[in-house]
Amino acid sequence: MALYLPSLSLLILLLLRSSTAMWCVARFDVTSQALQAALDYACAAGADCAPIQPSGLCFLPNTIQAHASYAFNSYFQRRAMAPGSCNFAGTSTLAKTDPSYGSCVYPNSLRYVSFM
Repeated sequence: MALYLPSLSLLILLLLRSSTAMWCVARFDVTSQALQAALDYACAAGADCAPIQPSGLCFLPNTIQAHASYAFNSYFQRRAMAPGSCNFAGTSTLAKTDPSYGSCVYPNSLRYVSFM
């Protein structure tokens, strides 16, 4: 029976990833000014905004939409996807599709789940 435990753990992890993975991203129907204010808040309140700096892996595309999405998601994941942690005065929304692209990987709490 002990031989099946790692396989079962992997199966559970894969099921969790596919069914509950969530990302917090910027909405497309809000103003750039509102996104900038929310981005500033997220970075000041604990989001990891280093990847969206000029030398970071997520700097490009250099748009407020892309930078806000990364910062919002970082804040959301660092708060363990707590209710209300993806709001930013109505400038964000939850997504079930991974917004990562190229070498820019958006954090997801489930990527760090371990059964070992």
